[in-house]
Amino acid sequence: MKRLERQDYLNWLIQHKDKQIIKVVTGVRRCGKSTIFEIYRDYLLSQGILPGQIIALNFEDLDYEELTDYRALYQYVKERLCPDKMNYIFLDEIQHVDAYEKAVDSLFLRENCDVYITGSNAWFMSGELATLLTGRYAELSMMPLSFAEFCDGLDEERKSLPLNEKFTQYMETGSFPYVLKYQYGPAEAREYMDGIYHTILLNDVVKRLKISDVNMLESVTRYLMHNIGNRTTPSTIANTMVSRQRKIDPKTVDRYLRGLTDSLLFYEARRYNIKGKELLSSISKYYVCDIAMRNMLVRGRDSDIGHILENLVYLELRRRGYDVFVGQYGTDGEIDFVAIRDGQPEYYQVAQTALEDRVLQRELAPLRKIQDNYPKYLLTLDELFGEMNYDGIQKKNALKWMLEKA
Repeated sequence: MKRLERQDYLNWLIQHKDKQIIKVVTGVRRCGKSTIFEIYRDYLLSQGILPGQIIALNFEDLDYEELTDYRALYQYVKERLCPDKMNYIFLDEIQHVDAYEKAVDSLFLRENCDVYITGSNAWFMSGELATLLTGRYAELSMMPLSFAEFCDGLDEERKSLPLNEKFTQYMETGSFPYVLKYQYGPAEAREYMDGIYHTILLNDVVKRLKISDVNMLESVTRYLMHNIGNRTTPSTIANTMVSRQRKIDPKTVDRYLRGLTDSLLFYEARRYNIKGKELLSSISKYYVCDIAMRNMLVRGRDSDIGHILENLVYLELRRRGYDVFVGQYGTDGEIDFVAIRDGQPEYYQVAQTALEDRVLQRELAPLRKIQDNYPKYLLTLDELFGEMNYDGIQKKNALKWMLEKA
């Protein structure tokens, strides 16, 4: 079984090694947070760090249950520190430790401690982390496998498949590393993803928000799955539920949406005024963290390949370090994505195909309205005429684009 090295994430940890700051790794459940710690610890050992300088604890392991009190945790680690060397402290699933920030802060204050933590993302995203560790941490946001990582991790037989067949498998079996590690087929992958899905809902949303109507939460979740890439508001969802004889108010829907995005099951893409360079408060779009999970829950999924592709492009832009918004230009002009990195915007339109001139002109029109010189792209699944240039707007094959280095 090949272990995926997740090189970009490993490089981030290496770059932050020995810096006087707490390293926090966040991400949806089972995206590989614990594994990247294992890979990084192997790197440390390869660089001459002694095993005694590394202390690694996972608080989902019953062996460490007695350490879920912050005083006991701090005492345990302190007694095992090498006094004259740097110590590398890995605290996995730290949310199980009551008042964990007190232990983490005390270790952080010691000059010979380099501290790394992960935790259930719902708790971290709730604002707790920023409040408790203000100014003392750097965050690595992990995501499930990109299409490029998926292709790289395929066994030798499947590596020789055409690109579009690899893409089909990516949509069928998903992007969670465990599925690729064991080369699961669609049926096994669905069973595994079903477990992740329900764990996220019950542990990261229901439990944290104390939700009593779990069936309604599932209905809202399935609505979002059906409507990836569509404009959505809490009122829209509430009205839809009422039309199905399911009573819920917009405030409750908004609370559910916050829980689902805090858990990173979904991402919210807010609208961005391109002319005014400001965020707009109303109407967002939502994208799911893994398309195969969405396809597991939504019937007739193959008929919506345009929105599926849009979802994948959104995730890829986030992986590449962009802040991603839905672009608004004037009163009626919409750009699929405005991606901003280091203060520099790029503009993206996404379509399943643009071979017909009518469709091509429709997709190019919003990009042509933007009067600046920043990069503009049209991404499609077209193989014929997949790579073109229209007055500076670059048309690219989306699958090949996803394989490019960021």
